Amino acid sequence: MKSPPLNPKKYLLPLLFWLGVWTLCAALVGRELLLPGPLAAARAFLELAGTGEFWRSLLWSLGRTLLGFLLGAGLGTGLGVLAAALPWWEPILTPALRAVRTVPVVSFILILYFWLPTGQVPVAVSALMALPVAWRSARQGIAAADPQLLELAGAYGLSPWRRIRYVYLPAALPALSAGWETALGLSWKSGVAAEVLCQPKWAIGTGLQISKAYLDAPGLFAWTGAIILLNIVTEWILRQILVRWRGGEE
Repeated sequence: MKSPPLNPKKYLLPLLFWLGVWTLCAALVGRELLLPGPLAAARAFLELAGTGEFWRSLLWSLGRTLLGFLLGAGLGTGLGVLAAALPWWEPILTPALRAVRTVPVVSFILILYFWLPTGQVPVAVSALMALPVAWRSARQGIAAADPQLLELAGAYGLSPWRRIRYVYLPAALPALSAGWETALGLSWKSGVAAEVLCQPKWAIGTGLQISKAYLDAPGLFAWTGAIILLNIVTEWILRQILVRWRGGEE
């Protein structure tokens, strides 16, 4: 079963509305340094897109974010499964994961900045932000497994692997899907924030910092737009993968 086709009107009308709001606000402010309009930001984006540095920065940031997300989501999902299989592990893991959720991301960035090379800090921070979200979604998803199906699986003597494949995984996939999408968004936010502070050679965050240093407001909006576009594309790809994995159910 295929996922439903994209409906352009569903996205075009909200986009036009918010572009109109943005244009109106920029006209009311009347100072490009404070709030450039969409046209100024678009010109800055096109200027950046004509440089190799821009595309290298996008690719490096994309690679760091996806690597951090995969590490964090994979480890978090594994820990969630472990906590479900071995309940005595949960009270041991919970304080550490709660600390990761509550400690400000800038604290982790500054701490990891002392321990890791500049380019690895965004990866580690992205992984840390994705980990507790994936853990909770895996834990909740597995807990949602139907007790009657589990009892039936036990009566038929299904192996642990078959129980995971036919009972736990279908029950956990909805929660896992929502958790992974949220984790990917957090990975982008935290990863770019780490790049702003650490300033690797090729990074979106470094481009943001340079634009800020030169008071280049249209450049700031252009780099921010690049982040939004990359986030939308990666979330859409992840969503398509999850839809296929779930058998096409949206």
